[in-house]
Amino acid sequence: MSIELKLKEGDKAPEFTAATNGGGKVSLSDFKGKNVVLYFYPKDNTPGCNKEACGFRDNWDAIKKKGAVVLGVSTDSMKSHDKFVEKFKLPFTLLVDDEKKIVNAYGVYGPKTFMGVKYTGTSRVTFLIGPDGKIKKIWPKVKVGEHAEEVLKEL
Repeated sequence: MSIELKLKEGDKAPEFTAATNGGGKVSLSDFKGKNVVLYFYPKDNTPGCNKEACGFRDNWDAIKKKGAVVLGVSTDSMKSHDKFVEKFKLPFTLLVDDEKKIVNAYGVYGPKTFMGVKYTGTSRVTFLIGPDGKIKKIWPKVKVGEHAEEVLKEL
């Protein structure tokens, strides 16, 4: 069961302001003029999410050289994000979306099925937002083991 995304490549990316790991705060508009890799993931400290985050971590220098920013988004708390960042030494920012404003604005929160169990949660989707604030690319189905390299090729 997969969600149907309402946003399309070429659309203006929905603006947001959110708390971050470490107690900071960022807005999408803070990164105007840069490529932003906005990746949504279901939950901190779970096998697929760990692998995806570590992929971005391991490609961090190459991503930075391309002038891009990585922002991870889940509905976990700041405390959970802080532990996740510390455990895996993540060099990029995680956004706290415990009120589900960002996941809903981007249309990635909805019905899911895991091992036959239906529930509501965040789908693993990545948006590449261009320097002009428009969505350049969407990855609606992410393979966590190779995703960071896929994104890097698009930068």
